[in-house]
Amino acid sequence: MNFKLLHPADQIVMLMKRIYGYGMTTTSGGNLSIIDEEGNIWISPAGVDKGSLTFNDIICIKANGDIIGNHKPSSEYPFHQLIYKTRPDIKAVVHAHPPALVAFSIARKIPDTHLIPNINLVCGGVGMAEYGLPGSIELGEKVVKEFIKGSNTVILENHGIVVGGEDLFKAFMAFETMDFCARLEINANIIGKTSPLTNEQIEISKIKNNADIEEFVSEYYGSNERAIRREMCQLIHRAYDQELFTSTQGTFSQRIDEDNFVITPYNTDRKYIEVGDLVKISKGKKEKGKMPSRSVLMHQEIYKRHPHVNSVIIAHPPNIMAFAVTEEVFDSRTIPESYILLRSVPKIPFGASFMQPGLTADIFKKDTPIAMVENDCVIVTGSSLLNAFDRLEVLEYSAKAIIAAKHIGKIVTISDTHINDLIKAFHLE
Repeated sequence: MNFKLLHPADQIVMLMKRIYGYGMTTTSGGNLSIIDEEGNIWISPAGVDKGSLTFNDIICIKANGDIIGNHKPSSEYPFHQLIYKTRPDIKAVVHAHPPALVAFSIARKIPDTHLIPNINLVCGGVGMAEYGLPGSIELGEKVVKEFIKGSNTVILENHGIVVGGEDLFKAFMAFETMDFCARLEINANIIGKTSPLTNEQIEISKIKNNADIEEFVSEYYGSNERAIRREMCQLIHRAYDQELFTSTQGTFSQRIDEDNFVITPYNTDRKYIEVGDLVKISKGKKEKGKMPSRSVLMHQEIYKRHPHVNSVIIAHPPNIMAFAVTEEVFDSRTIPESYILLRSVPKIPFGASFMQPGLTADIFKKDTPIAMVENDCVIVTGSSLLNAFDRLEVLEYSAKAIIAAKHIGKIVTISDTHINDLIKAFHLE
């Protein structure tokens, strides 16, 4: 999907429904805007259900001040207008009240963007705007004060968040990433003390560039490969809907045969990914004209070393990642399903997955299908794509259960005797 070719009103409707659908705003809360090439501001309306917006609900405020539309513009229009006046590089603004970020706004704290590299890279520095009356010029001036300092992401005291971007999708991406960051930090603080990355480690992560590999022209797509591409897209969309992925983070790959596999592309919205977006890797070469995930070399090494692995998923779900950004150990001995599917989940040092892909690939023996990379991701392998996806779901849900149990009392794991019974009954190696 070429998002930029959509009409501004369509862009606003599409992303507002997405924000509302994923519980990041309410029926009456939040507003989105775009300033077009002619200087017209397109903005969501006041007093209209955010879950059922249509093209005709969006308001256009012309450069000369004329208002065109069926409703009044959002009451927060003043700060949108001021942002565009003071930051001409910003072409779109997202404002909403997702619960996790509201928690930070009422605690008057800024989420730690150094928990994993992508947060810092996408969101940059985050500002905090003093409280102001909603819809007032005063609030607009306080918000813009932070944007003038260079922040594109600003937490509003006792209110919510405002994010600006070069287009609406870029603003949404930073907004979604900040919401993920807030949820991750809240979860991590429940189970332990966070261990953020240093500035040096953030810089090291930037060497994880796109793989410089040769291209080939793919002239043949067998029925098996077409089925794989179809299943991958279905499960990628499901992973996004279940918040296992974000719009630009999360990688699937699936083996076709000994020399070939298919992998998700770099920097393509996971919500709308299509079969033609996926990238075929054949004998170490990539499909011409496409850019695979930056983790492609590690996927390739896993397939080379482990014939029993037919699918690999890299993800960053906010519950299991709480263990990756603290010193807490994840223990799968919670319920039988968790132990059977997950077994041991070792934690490996930050940077290992992209600096030493071969050594990282060696980890994935039959009794170790999953590894957690400190302050980075979880890597899940499976005998099939569905098997790997099932493991990812169980991993995240098990982590969520452990975090919830911390509020109740001491966690009691399954005993060694019962573990041995599971190993025998289910023929675990």
